[in-house]
Amino acid sequence: MTVEEVIERLKAGNARFVKDHLDGKLQDSSRRESLVGGQAPYAIILSCADSRVVPELAFDTGLGELFVVRVAGNVANSSSIGSIEYAVAHCGTKAIVVLGHQSCGAVTAAINGGDNGYNINHLLSHITPAISACGSGAEVNDVVRKNAQMTADDLMNRSAIIKNGVESGGVKIFPAYYNLDTGKVDFL
Repeated sequence: MTVEEVIERLKAGNARFVKDHLDGKLQDSSRRESLVGGQAPYAIILSCADSRVVPELAFDTGLGELFVVRVAGNVANSSSIGSIEYAVAHCGTKAIVVLGHQSCGAVTAAINGGDNGYNINHLLSHITPAISACGSGAEVNDVVRKNAQMTADDLMNRSAIIKNGVESGGVKIFPAYYNLDTGKVDFL
């Protein structure tokens, strides 16, 4: 599949999810058996770890179709970037979707500030540039969208593997926004 066909497939799967018409394909024992020898996911999803956001369901996919990396705030930290690099370099995956979502708790915590302890503060520091870009008083969902866009840029700027893939025309990065209330994914 081309990257454009991958995005169309994700959009079609999301449309089925929104309409409550999941097809549930590629989720049985024969699919599990077919994947024992390896994987070739057609898309990478960098998603928030929020329990309300499940990329495999939101895009109506089966086993082996998505390489999902989840971290609160869908931030580009060393571990999430390394995971994405693995899928690009070793699985040949060409489409990367950075999926922010409505009412993100990590973004809300970053906006609210304060001392959340070393690890959470470190995580939230990756969201601070999006807050600054939106300006004071910005709504959480505006910051979520900006964070997805800036995280997409971070993937390029902080990874030679991803940057080389994008510059060669083989890899594309798409920021997106998941609406909790409808289940619809908006590609930004």
